[in-house]
Amino acid sequence: MPSGNTETLANGLESPWSVVMFDDLVLVSERDTGRVLELTEAGNVVVGTIPGVRHGGEGGLLGLATLDSYLYAYSTGDNGNRVQHFPVSGSPGSLTLGEPETIIEGIPAASTHNGGRIEFGPDGMLYITTGDAASPNLAQDAASLAGKILRLTPEGEVPADNPFAGSPVFSLGHRNPQGLAWAADGTMYAAEFGQNTRDELNIIVPGGNYGWPTVEGIANADGFINPVLQWAPSEASPSGIAIVGDSIFIANLRGQLLRVVPASDPATSREYFAGEFGRIRHVFAAPDGSLWLLTNNTDGRGNPRENDDRLVRVQLQPA
Repeated sequence: MPSGNTETLANGLESPWSVVMFDDLVLVSERDTGRVLELTEAGNVVVGTIPGVRHGGEGGLLGLATLDSYLYAYSTGDNGNRVQHFPVSGSPGSLTLGEPETIIEGIPAASTHNGGRIEFGPDGMLYITTGDAASPNLAQDAASLAGKILRLTPEGEVPADNPFAGSPVFSLGHRNPQGLAWAADGTMYAAEFGQNTRDELNIIVPGGNYGWPTVEGIANADGFINPVLQWAPSEASPSGIAIVGDSIFIANLRGQLLRVVPASDPATSREYFAGEFGRIRHVFAAPDGSLWLLTNNTDGRGNPRENDDRLVRVQLQPA
């Protein structure tokens, strides 16, 4: 569980969206500028600007992931959302990005509902959350990449064991999922923004249909999978998630808090830091055993505080 001990690791970030580790280095994406920053003790250093990023509303440079010597980035371009990877070279404090290679493109984009979280799963595959691009019916269209969780090899190929032959679609019926994490037993969780009724925490299974836009929240409807937990959007707006031990940590934007859900009893939760840091976009399980919170008060919907936005370290203690 979070202790009361917190520490600001970096500040002065502009609409930050994702934080990852590249070896021992900390990298952050900025949605509106398209920049990737390395956070150092001496300050924030620009590693590079993702080419062709088209910011507008919720679009721009979103999720990051790393594998070997590559940085993967989900961003909005002229022809929709795409995932690219970039070779990273250089030494700490002077990293550079090489030429991009596109992993997948043509993901529908809009001023809202772009999804954008990318993570490598325990199976070594790349998982990608996509929003419905403000066209709800696309979420139920198995031929569309919108409103889905996608699964690809690190090179962008469709794995042979995907649930729909020849398709990157892993699950469907999503409105705007922005959180992905796996428990130690391999269970996959996703956090999702609802519309006016319910935000969701879902357990994701191959080929699962999570109901949007036919249903929202726990509906007990045939053919659709219920979330394990739901909230009113005004209390949540869940974005990034992380799992440490039995605890699922969920960053909340409108709710302006960190929510903790025990995987052993996912119908319950506890709240921490309500209002203390403002909007929280992402939560990251740090290698030192702490938790990092990425605030998001400069995204146009928050009320920036002095030195916002920030990366904050939260010390954890046994439950």
